[in-house]
Amino acid sequence: MQRLTISVEDDLAADFETLVQARGYENRSEAFRDLLRRELGQAIVEAQPDAPCVATLTYLYDHHERTTANRLADMQHDHHDLTVSTMHAHLGHHLCVETAILRGPASQVQAFAQQVLAQRGVRQGNLHLVPLDDA
Repeated sequence: MQRLTISVEDDLAADFETLVQARGYENRSEAFRDLLRRELGQAIVEAQPDAPCVATLTYLYDHHERTTANRLADMQHDHHDLTVSTMHAHLGHHLCVETAILRGPASQVQAFAQQVLAQRGVRQGNLHLVPLDDA
């Protein structure tokens, strides 16, 4: 392990310390490592669109919207190579939440997620993508 020494403005240091405490890190080093891993992971996905990743795609949809549920299930079957698992829950009479665990090349995972989120009846959603490293 290497030791890095950095200098930052007082306001930035105070904001960072607040973040460290709010998120429950034991120390600043662990918080800094997490921030660095996140940025490096994003850089990998940008530089290597076919880098392997895992992701969760969570979205809300109206199951009474004509054919939405069937279209979403068909899309998952059509992309069975990317779709590891899904979880479905009913939030109310019309509203459902679904979370899909995805795995594959980042560009394909992102494209599939965008297709799902663009479907009529899908109200909103979010993709959380994590690049896989060699570790």
